[in-house]
Amino acid sequence: MTNAERPKENQFDVVIIGGGMVGASMACALASLPIKIAIIEAYPFRSNNQPSYDARSIALAYGSKIIFETLGLWESLQQNATPIEHIHISNKGQFGVTRLHAKDENLEALGYVIENRLLGNSLLEKLNQYSNIHLICPAKLDDLNIHDDYAELNITQNDQAIRLQSKLVIGADGGNSKVREIIDIPEKTKAYKQTAIISNVSPGKPHDNIAYERFTNQGPIALLPMSDNRCSLVLTVNDENKDEVMAMDDTLFLQYLEERFGFRTGGFKKTSKRHAYPLSLMRIEEHYKPRAVIIGNAAHTLHPIAGQGFNLGLRDVAVLADTLANAIVEQKDVGETSVLENYAKLRSKDQKKVAFITDSLAKIYSNDFFLIAKARSKGLAVTDIMPTIKHRVAKEAMGLAGKLPKLSRGLPL
Repeated sequence: MTNAERPKENQFDVVIIGGGMVGASMACALASLPIKIAIIEAYPFRSNNQPSYDARSIALAYGSKIIFETLGLWESLQQNATPIEHIHISNKGQFGVTRLHAKDENLEALGYVIENRLLGNSLLEKLNQYSNIHLICPAKLDDLNIHDDYAELNITQNDQAIRLQSKLVIGADGGNSKVREIIDIPEKTKAYKQTAIISNVSPGKPHDNIAYERFTNQGPIALLPMSDNRCSLVLTVNDENKDEVMAMDDTLFLQYLEERFGFRTGGFKKTSKRHAYPLSLMRIEEHYKPRAVIIGNAAHTLHPIAGQGFNLGLRDVAVLADTLANAIVEQKDVGETSVLENYAKLRSKDQKKVAFITDSLAKIYSNDFFLIAKARSKGLAVTDIMPTIKHRVAKEAMGLAGKLPKLSRGLPL
């Protein structure tokens, strides 16, 4: 069957591989444009509204909140989002501390914490409102062939082989990206020899909407405020200690957490089931090939030390949407190499900067050498008393630094 003979229902302007939070956000961002979009997702889209103490959460920077607000999603998210009004950064065993406050930035919050399933439900509900978005799931990408004027995708859905064509393929399919593999974009990965242990915990005192970043000799501990006085915990341990910590019963685990974190929160009273994830830094030098572009975790995986992973991916979404919208106005093909090259140039600085910052923090704050420990404590103390530096740190944390695309400025495409 030739390109001209292919059924129109199998022809798209943009096909997004991966229907997770970045892929779904990408579709919502493009939905207002006069294009036909498909999302290929390996797992069924599900809605689960049952509350759960174990529910995993994500930290949304204030800049991400603006993007979702511009896309018309924030109204459904706001009622379930816990504001981060303060950020407390400290170094165990040292005097230095940095405290960031939303009121100092003239904002109601520095960021928000929301359960993954609630964010996913809101995205799915929004996707279903658009007639130009087609959800193809469960389905998986088998192969991708690039031609001059289009990309041909071979997918499998319900044991049936289907061929699609698209002007542009967006790989939003995570760290083990099939798109990245097929189009032969090499990645550079550095293992930190650390594991993030994720759970929810209940502190002994009200969390007062404070997010904590506590640096210890085994790595950082992050506590994010959630609903019902829960906190989302990201506990970093060295790989050689992972099995021991995961094998602890809840009482012993909470004692271990108190020893590492301290009693600023009044200790810890309850914990959910724990999950362990090995930590690494993954980057790519090329972000596109003809007719294909890579975004989100498919393009960069970070240490969770500053909670920037999803927020960086959402900024990929905002910039790519802006770039494609401009291409359409200029009557360009959205898969044209010059369009994708422009996107890559616009995203390069932010991606490299965030990767450098998180990698440097992971190194500096996991090193217990005396002089380094003293220097980082002094750095925290100096930052706390210098309003200009604090403001810059806050802007970086909120995703509001540098040149911002339309969606990050509250402007529709």
